[in-house]
Amino acid sequence: MFCPNCGKQIGEQTSLCPHCGHSIASKKRMIVVTTPAIPGYRITNVLGVVTGLTPRTRGVLGKFVASIQSMIGGEVTAFTTELEKARAEAIDRVCEKAMALGANAIVGLDIETSDIGLQAGVTVISATGTAVVVEPE
Repeated sequence: MFCPNCGKQIGEQTSLCPHCGHSIASKKRMIVVTTPAIPGYRITNVLGVVTGLTPRTRGVLGKFVASIQSMIGGEVTAFTTELEKARAEAIDRVCEKAMALGANAIVGLDIETSDIGLQAGVTVISATGTAVVVEPE
């Protein structure tokens, strides 16, 4: 399991991240899949499309480290943690919106990454899916 705030690995039963102190609250269990159906479950109600967005940028030091890593080649680790945190945050946000509608699952989840442009260095991670109510078959 990874902390949704800092992206570092944490224990399964942890209530606070030992790295950043973020609260790992136990939330209502939400089934999230990229497929249009969930094996073993029947969709009883479709509540609509839900989206979670998170824009991210790196500070001056992070951009400097990334520019050095890009000259050498390979993975640009200066961005890996930020992108992982952004992905987790976008999924958390789409789940919160689905729960607010009364859903207990999201089907057809799609995660996309885009650049805002304007040379701002801002990356947007979006998670979009369909909020549904499911019950075991």
